[in-house]
Amino acid sequence: MADEEIKSNEQINEEEELKFPDDYYTYDKDDMRSLIQGFSQQILQAYRLGDKIEFKDPINKIIVAGMGGSAIAGDLLKVYLHQFAQVPVIVNRGYILPEHADKDTLVIVSSYSGNTEETVSAYKDANRRGCQIVSMVSGGRIYELSITNRTQVIKLPVGIQPRAALAYGFFPMLKIAEKAEILPDQKADVLRLAKNIDKQAYRETGMALSEKLVGKIPLIYSSDLFEPVAYRWKTQINENAKTMAFSNVFSELNHNELGATKNAGKEGRFYCIILRSDMEGHRIVKRMDITKEHFKKADIDVTDLLIKGENFLTKMFLGIHIGDWVSYYLALRYKTDPTPVEEIETFKKELGSYVL
Repeated sequence: MADEEIKSNEQINEEEELKFPDDYYTYDKDDMRSLIQGFSQQILQAYRLGDKIEFKDPINKIIVAGMGGSAIAGDLLKVYLHQFAQVPVIVNRGYILPEHADKDTLVIVSSYSGNTEETVSAYKDANRRGCQIVSMVSGGRIYELSITNRTQVIKLPVGIQPRAALAYGFFPMLKIAEKAEILPDQKADVLRLAKNIDKQAYRETGMALSEKLVGKIPLIYSSDLFEPVAYRWKTQINENAKTMAFSNVFSELNHNELGATKNAGKEGRFYCIILRSDMEGHRIVKRMDITKEHFKKADIDVTDLLIKGENFLTKMFLGIHIGDWVSYYLALRYKTDPTPVEEIETFKKELGSYVL
């Protein structure tokens, strides 16, 4: 099991569907399954939401203000633009923007509810500084502020768990980058992604991998190129399956976390998943291979997940889509409803309202 490799895309026979007991689906009371299955249509709809955004002034940097799933969308934009554009992206998880935010800064204020207190504060800070603002919300306080201050706003569809709205977090930002002339037209790649992501094989991969994770603490590793993909796996397992998971990147983990294998393997609690693609440099590939051998020697099981796709956009979101299925089926194996996040909601109530 330790050196087993699970491959995605055309390498999996779509006719060999794994069977999952029907009674398990009774735990999915709010039908998270349909949201994951509808990812391709969400991508297409979300991409069109940015059509009416316009810019008159130049932009020399982008700040994405958001928390949770909204911030992960910013992380994805950051690595994507790092590959294809010269404008830097900063993801701001907090109340106040960096000191260098100014009139030449595009601040994308992303909060699905529109009420995330850190992001409301960041919006106000951006407005005070005269930044160019585009808000992405389904309503709430940020929507009200956008209307009052006449800053641009993209209205997202309502009624979705924020973490299940990742398409609505990322793809309007992709369109915004086009409108700001930071990226060329991305339509062809978006259409290709939407066409390729609806395959039974990805669901089956998620189902198979979830079985290996029962009773384990997943460690999700990737190159820094796919760091937000690995982090998305971690947070989806946290929120959907209601269990611990951690992520890290090569080569940073070789300078610290690798040392933990000496004793961690004795505990028998960990399962490592290495997200791979054909985009890693040869030194990173070698690090992955050697790390895998160290884990095997420490009696920690490892699965290589090879993510294939014809371009970077496809690879990123196929990796995310498989991870979403993993977290969904792991929740069912734990007989847990993947949708509610009662601990998080309770924490927010205990924290109380934030007065600016």
